[in-house]
Amino acid sequence: MTIVVNIFVSVIVIILLQLIGIIIFNLMTPYNDMDELKKGNVAVGLALGGKFMSTAIVLGVAAYTNTSIWFMMLWFAVGYICLIAAYWVFEWVTPRFSISKELQKGNVAVGILLSMVYVGTAFAVSSLII
Repeated sequence: MTIVVNIFVSVIVIILLQLIGIIIFNLMTPYNDMDELKKGNVAVGLALGGKFMSTAIVLGVAAYTNTSIWFMMLWFAVGYICLIAAYWVFEWVTPRFSISKELQKGNVAVGILLSMVYVGTAFAVSSLII
């Protein structure tokens, strides 16, 4: 019975961390992701998908490599901070345009690239989680 309770609690914590991660990412953009999705903005959809996938990768590895929920949460926080840093570094190395403005305009190329920046960073950071 204890195993079932542990799994249930872990799943709830993972879902909550995933939601918190997406909410924080949404607060970083000057536009509302859900409004842009309703308009059919594919670029924002790709970027949001990359955010979701990258947080899932970090969460999955953190959950797999840690037996304690607290350590899982700690490693997720470390990985998540790296994902946020990746966004700002990407923004910094593209001074000719604003990522958020290009996404809001529907620039699919920027959406794909940002999505891959998130996923690539998640894979690289996940290799450091112990």
